[in-house]
Amino acid sequence: MFKEFKEFAMRGNVLDMAVGIVIGASFGAIVTSFVADVIMPPIGLLLGNIDFSSLFIILKEGKVPGPYESLAAAKAAGAVTLNYGVFINTIISFLIVAFAVFLVIKNINKLKREQEAPAAPATKECPFCLSAIPMKAVKCAHCTAELKQ
Repeated sequence: MFKEFKEFAMRGNVLDMAVGIVIGASFGAIVTSFVADVIMPPIGLLLGNIDFSSLFIILKEGKVPGPYESLAAAKAAGAVTLNYGVFINTIISFLIVAFAVFLVIKNINKLKREQEAPAAPATKECPFCLSAIPMKAVKCAHCTAELKQ
């Protein structure tokens, strides 16, 4: 059983998938940072100094009654919260990742379509003896017939 598992794990597709998962997780962390640290601050500034990650609704007060200054303070007090700001950040992260994947797939498909055009044939057929002769030939080497260009 161990031998079968080793054969399965060492197959090329499994190793490629593992590399893809690791790179994907790293890319996800980069996108999360990009959204939280680069995209959302200017958007929040334009909308009146709103920090989306701190937007929440209190569903149930905690041991210490509100109002709470931040989501962390609400959680520390044991309040039950609906964190819609974090959800907005997650949606934006997803859209960025989906768009990046779309661009990669689009370019791969474009490369597949742009395969080399078939090469021009190097020979043609003599109309008299039907032998294969070079394209630029003006006389057939087999039957010595004169050929039209």
